[in-house]
Amino acid sequence: MGVQLYALLLQIPGLEAPELSFGEQISRNWIDTGWMRWPLALCGLIGLVVCVAKFYSLNSKATKTRKILKTVDEFLAQRRVKEALDLTRESDAPAARILFAGLERHDEGTERVAKAIENQGLIEMSKLERGLIVLATVINVAPLLGFLGTVFGMILAFQAIEAAGEVEAALVAGGIKVALLTTAFGLLIAIPVSVMHNYFISKIDTFVIEMEESAQKMVDTLHSIEMGRG
Repeated sequence: MGVQLYALLLQIPGLEAPELSFGEQISRNWIDTGWMRWPLALCGLIGLVVCVAKFYSLNSKATKTRKILKTVDEFLAQRRVKEALDLTRESDAPAARILFAGLERHDEGTERVAKAIENQGLIEMSKLERGLIVLATVINVAPLLGFLGTVFGMILAFQAIEAAGEVEAALVAGGIKVALLTTAFGLLIAIPVSVMHNYFISKIDTFVIEMEESAQKMVDTLHSIEMGRG
């Protein structure tokens, strides 16, 4: 049905088959955005680099976190506190640093353990969220740059009308095209970055839940050990 409709449209006078491929059309439209393509390209490049780096970082930490939490839980279930302490000291996983902060004070009572875990947890949380502010900035700035290009494009269109003294489609088409293209490219940059930003937030929330559950298990185990000694 779609092919038949396309064939009928080509029979209408003035309508011809496009000479450019999809990639070539995108490239040409990108060039037609004028100087505004450079700040848009900078936003896209920053968003891409941060997304790739954050994706790799979070997935690497996720693997280490699951492994360390499982091993520490096994040690604590067997009340092997020293082995758990040594393991968390040698690991660079966020969960390991949180658990180490608590295990290091296991002789000072569960209240001190819980406080140490809470303080270290805030530090690790800020580290996990590093880079998200950059993505949030790209999400906000890219569409704004697109809208700014839209304003400039409309200004060019009205300047062409003013210079010609009459309204002709050929005079204003260039300005209107720039106006539409900058907005489109601004949104094309912001939308995938926004999706990745939300994905990272969800990933970090999962981290936090896993670490809180493991930390609570550790506090309960240490409290049980402390009561047994009492």
